[in-house]
Amino acid sequence: MAADDAGTAYDLVAMGRISADIYPLQSGVGLEDVQTFQKFLGGSATNVAVATARYGRRAALITRTGHDPFGRYVKAEAARLGVDPVFITEVDGPPTPVTFCEAFPPDDFPLYFYRYPIAPDLLIEADELPLQAIRETRIFWATVTGLSQEPSRTAHFAAWEARGRRRHTVLDLDYRPMFWPHPDEAGAQVAKALEHVTVAVGNREECEVAVGETDPQRAADALLERGVELAIVKQGPKGVLAATRDERVEVPPFPVEVVNGLGAGDAFGGALCHGLLNGWDLRRVLEFANVAGAIVASRLECSTAMPTEAEVEDHLATRAPIEAAPGSREA
Repeated sequence: MAADDAGTAYDLVAMGRISADIYPLQSGVGLEDVQTFQKFLGGSATNVAVATARYGRRAALITRTGHDPFGRYVKAEAARLGVDPVFITEVDGPPTPVTFCEAFPPDDFPLYFYRYPIAPDLLIEADELPLQAIRETRIFWATVTGLSQEPSRTAHFAAWEARGRRRHTVLDLDYRPMFWPHPDEAGAQVAKALEHVTVAVGNREECEVAVGETDPQRAADALLERGVELAIVKQGPKGVLAATRDERVEVPPFPVEVVNGLGAGDAFGGALCHGLLNGWDLRRVLEFANVAGAIVASRLECSTAMPTEAEVEDHLATRAPIEAAPGSREA
């Protein structure tokens, strides 16, 4: 995995989950009654890399797959969608994960992860990291899930140590309870991780695990007290809050007919990266990211649903509610 001769610096290097998402083509019914499915590239860090690449950015992904057809699929699909696959490597042992979901719009989308007892993306080794790419990338993005098991946990801290808390070192608070024995263990690891990053992004529940606060303003305060430069707290139907030591901005959610809300956060993340790279002011970043998330929520899939900059700007210009994508209302 340590391919340090990757050329000029990336705009984004993301590190973490990858999977084949097996999503139902019928909504409003449980998996036991679904008749047809479609396969997509998935995994939170993977989706953020794809979303960032969709804006014309040079993105790479550090992850691992099994020696199997799904592993070959996700690597090829990541490359097709614009992500440099040089740091996506195979590992002996566990198979490439698959993830199923159920769709009960507008706000219930249960996820079923098939990645036990461990997934290949948690077998990233510290001594195989592309440290030069991690040091030099303009944004380094990692998620809390990567801290849930070894050797991935040690690899993440090695990556942060190499980067040295350079600007735009992002931690996605992406807490998934099924990956942890107890929230307190996750909280302890996040506390250590926050000492190494400059941006933290999460919803209210994830902030509770990270800093013990669900109130958005207090959660932002607590994250800033841990030394991050930018704290972003997603508030669901109340919008999103971004805070620095000098500025606070809140923007409301963008109206959307929800088909599948699972990819919205990753679309938000990719758009956030694009805005940070552009040096936009906080309000513009949040408004752009909100619309990107809303667009993906109006579509079934995640990775292949990521919008272009023109699509986002069109919706920002009209402010018209985003309708469900054609063909996505099948029941």
